[in-house]
Amino acid sequence: MIHDDVTEFASALPPMRAIAGLDLGTKTIGVAVSDGLRSVATPLETIKRKKFTLDAEQLVAILAKREIAGIVLGLPRNMDGSEGARCQSTRAFARNFTRLWEGPITFWDERLSTVAAERALLEADTSRKRRAEVIDHVAASYILQGALDRLRHIGS
Repeated sequence: MIHDDVTEFASALPPMRAIAGLDLGTKTIGVAVSDGLRSVATPLETIKRKKFTLDAEQLVAILAKREIAGIVLGLPRNMDGSEGARCQSTRAFARNFTRLWEGPITFWDERLSTVAAERALLEADTSRKRRAEVIDHVAASYILQGALDRLRHIGS
């Protein structure tokens, strides 16, 4: 089920299970996962996009293997907060994905997550080639960490 409200998403999650963060791009999907206590987001991998069915199969396999309880999808809003074509595409992905996976899904404003990820990789003196390989799942971890921090405040 898709929850636009993070509080509703939080109440739909079973306790002590990890959640995943996704950074949906046109060519790749960055995947990050949390620990069972939902305190730390860790970059996991980047899926090269082919077509929805194949991408979804790979995602479902990752979610099942790691017993993921919910998904936080980065929502690429425009800088003024409005939603454009990329947001519509992300929402459509979520709707289609709910036919294949039963867990709760929510959205998280991902503005500047890739910028933050790029900055962190530059500060770590990561080579250009390596940055290109990891940027999407590092961005996914920024998205997920933002949501985890918010979820922690809901619980307290």
